[in-house]
Amino acid sequence: MKSYVLRNARSGEVLATCVSRATNPWTRGVGLLPRASVAPDEGLWIARCNAVHTVGMRATIDLLFLDKENCVLKIAPAVTPNKLAVACRGAATVVELGAAPGAREVLVGDRLSLE
Repeated sequence: MKSYVLRNARSGEVLATCVSRATNPWTRGVGLLPRASVAPDEGLWIARCNAVHTVGMRATIDLLFLDKENCVLKIAPAVTPNKLAVACRGAATVVELGAAPGAREVLVGDRLSLE
């Protein structure tokens, strides 16, 4: 699976350097579930998505909910395993990243891009 760099367009900060895109029903449905751990520099970009669950996950993750223009609508940091749903009305994309408390400067309204 191809990896991309996730960048905050406002600050220019690289948020993660190993982000994959969920492009088929399998990768969209499974996401990061099989992973025992997810490094802060790793993640998954799930388009056409406004909610995820962490049931069965073994890692804590950060979630970024984006609108159609890839602007951040909601930030859900340090989401622990076994949550039934984390959602954001109006989101078009969810980015799952390895938890990195305080390591990323992302604000609601920031535009993110995959490079």
